[in-house]
Amino acid sequence: MSPDTLLEFPCDFPIKIMGMHQDDFARSMVEIVLRHAPDFAAESVEMRASATGKYLSLTCTIRATSRVQLDNLYLELTSHPLVKVVL
Repeated sequence: MSPDTLLEFPCDFPIKIMGMHQDDFARSMVEIVLRHAPDFAAESVEMRASATGKYLSLTCTIRATSRVQLDNLYLELTSHPLVKVVL
């Protein structure tokens, strides 16, 4: 375990992505996740629409290999115009 993180790599790491419920939202997010975690199983994405249907949350559990990988993934996800929150 490195001193700058509480995680021990590699590890399974869930990422929750919330954004506007549009046709290409899920596809676009999976493409981004795959760029940073090529072994991610796209069929494992968990999706949940908000009560009003305006927003969609995706949970993508990746096999994280480093803090740098996670930082780069979060940076790309949070810079996407359809994304509201990444946890």
